[in-house]
Amino acid sequence: MAVSEQLTKLADELTKLAARAQEAENRATAARGKAKADLEQDRDSARASAQAQAEKLHRKAEESRGNISAWWADVQKSWDAHAAELRDRVETKKAEHDVHVAQRRAENAEADAAFAIDFAYGAVVEAEYAVLDAVLARTEADELTQGAGATA
Repeated sequence: MAVSEQLTKLADELTKLAARAQEAENRATAARGKAKADLEQDRDSARASAQAQAEKLHRKAEESRGNISAWWADVQKSWDAHAAELRDRVETKKAEHDVHVAQRRAENAEADAAFAIDFAYGAVVEAEYAVLDAVLARTEADELTQGAGATA
């Protein structure tokens, strides 16, 4: 695939990422005024969406095994474990009713959300680096291919 085609494809994926981040921001902002039942429904929907994305990422990693670095596979496994633990904690904590426990749970949930945002921000920065590195690698490969054709 030529550099311009690959860059366009990767730029399109970054555009999708930005749109999804905007959607998350809009939903978080809208959550402030919602009733508890609506919040629970939104949370459950977000959980289902996150689970579907995790499964898609896992399938993509399996299909790309050998084409992506082992580091990315480790990151994906680590994120899967973190997400599963977070979901388990949410389910476990639903039954707790003590005010102090509820306050602590809210603080922990807020800290988890802040860390998830920081992690996602880091992932976006890494994605930018990976896109630029991929374009550079394709440029170098195309140059070598053209040079090999000239000497053949």
